[in-house]
Amino acid sequence: MPAIEEVPRSAWDALLDDQATPFVRWDFLAALERSGCASEASGWRPRHLTLWRADRLVAAAPAYLREDSDGDFSRDWGWADAAQRAGIAYYPKLTITVPFTPVTGRRILVAPGEPRAEATVALMKAARALAQEEGATGVHVLFPVEDEARELEAAGLARRVAFQYHWRNDGYRDPEDFLARFSSKKRNQARRERAAPDKQGIAIRTVRGDELAEDPQKWARAAFELHRSTVDKLMWGRRWLNRAFYEQVFASLAPSLELVEARRDGKLIAGAFNVATPTHLYGRYWGCFEEHPFLHFNVCLYHSIDECIRRGVQVFEGGAGGEHKIARGFEPAETYSAHAFLDERLDVPLRAYIEREAAERATALSRWRLESPILRLNRSS
Repeated sequence: MPAIEEVPRSAWDALLDDQATPFVRWDFLAALERSGCASEASGWRPRHLTLWRADRLVAAAPAYLREDSDGDFSRDWGWADAAQRAGIAYYPKLTITVPFTPVTGRRILVAPGEPRAEATVALMKAARALAQEEGATGVHVLFPVEDEARELEAAGLARRVAFQYHWRNDGYRDPEDFLARFSSKKRNQARRERAAPDKQGIAIRTVRGDELAEDPQKWARAAFELHRSTVDKLMWGRRWLNRAFYEQVFASLAPSLELVEARRDGKLIAGAFNVATPTHLYGRYWGCFEEHPFLHFNVCLYHSIDECIRRGVQVFEGGAGGEHKIARGFEPAETYSAHAFLDERLDVPLRAYIEREAAERATALSRWRLESPILRLNRSS
């Protein structure tokens, strides 16, 4: 399907299970596409995969044809460079993912009662055929859940392991219970950083639910302006998301959204745009109009950790990257992708590379976990 709007909303959303994040909901993908953020003009050509039985949609996957890797977080720039040096085309490529969203969740959506393994094989066969038809060099499934990554591996793709830093709730009674897991030095550091907003006259709170729904466009404008203010300060910043996206997603998905706001003297000075489910919080974009020490840590990390403890949320994913999160209670967590290349000149060496890389990353994972201030030896993860 060339656009999500060609698939009925009810049929698409009927495929979502408890491991499907709000990012693969029809409304979220539609907001990306309608706003032009994920469109042919922006380098994201929608090519969604669907599997039908008569007039019933039984499986699907959000897919886009790409001419580069900007914004898909596939971390394959090195592969593309190596292919170019060898005189082999690397682009276009077919990606099964959510644009600009390095968040683990379902990528192969299957109707209840349908066999997942069979649907995965069928969709990957269709993906390879589509890649061949479009002149793409390969198929890349980005940020699937672990069992899905193994199903994709069984379907013939190479499974790749990477890492992010996630906070996990071990049933903490309150923030002090969480901080008690730190060493004394790190606990004192965290307390100093957490105390900074009060000393600076800054109040931080989360806006959600009915308050967002009362004036979604007001909060959409705030989220956009905060995000844009920070993107424009960065030499490598990318204007991936426009005002229209925020307006559409706040209008259609307000119950799944949160905005952490920081105010000084009643004036909005910083904020973070997050997406939430009953079990997970996903930190997405932050921005500030004023710079203050430790403001970023408090708006993007500490405040939401405390909210997760208060509400019983199990996992807080603070976004891609950031080893600084380890010192603040986040721990390394595996993420996955799966890859297949149609050209054997790419497929053979890159599969070998992925295998070598997996061993190196297992070593890195062990090191990072030892550096965690709240390493729990009795937990296998």
